[in-house]
Amino acid sequence: MPTIFSHPAVPLGLAPWFRRVPRSLIALAAFVSSVPDADVAAFGFGIPYDHPLGHRGFTHSICFAVLFAAFAAFAYVRLAKNDAPFRLAFTFLFLALLSHGLLDAMTDGGKGIGFFIPFSNARYFLPFRPIRVSPIGAGGFAEEAGVVLGSELRWVWGPFAAIALLGVALRRLKETT
Repeated sequence: MPTIFSHPAVPLGLAPWFRRVPRSLIALAAFVSSVPDADVAAFGFGIPYDHPLGHRGFTHSICFAVLFAAFAAFAYVRLAKNDAPFRLAFTFLFLALLSHGLLDAMTDGGKGIGFFIPFSNARYFLPFRPIRVSPIGAGGFAEEAGVVLGSELRWVWGPFAAIALLGVALRRLKETT
C-alpha cells in the first residue's frame, strides 16, 4: 500500500479540475482518502489479511467508496457553512476513496484489492505495479522509508502534481479567453 502520506495526493491533484471546490471539502477528501487503511485494525481482532473484512478488503471496495462517500458528503453538506451541493461533495469524496484501492492495486506487494466485495471476494492488482509497497507497522516502514517514499514521490505525487498544475493552467487559460 502507499503510505497515508501519499493517498491525499489524488484529491489534491484533482481539485483544480473541479469548479468551486471549497478548501474544507478538499481537506476532508485528503483525510478520507486514507480511511480505507483503518482496516489494519482487523489484525488486532484476529481477522486474517485475506478475509473480506481484512486488510485491502471491504474498505477498499467500490461498494465501500460509494457508501462512505454518500455518508461523508451528506454530513459535509449538512455541517459545512458553504454552498457546496451534495453532488459535488459526493463525487469528490467518492473519487478520493476509490483512488485508495486503485493506488494500492498499483503496488508491488500484498494480496490484491477486494474491489467487488461484498459481491465477490476475489482480489485484484492492476497490470502496472510500479509503486513500492509500504510495510505494515512502524518498524518495517522505518527500515524502508526512503525507498517507499521515493517510489511514492515518483509514481503518485509527481503525476498528481502535474495533473494539478495542468488543471490550474487550463482554468487560467479558460478565464482569460
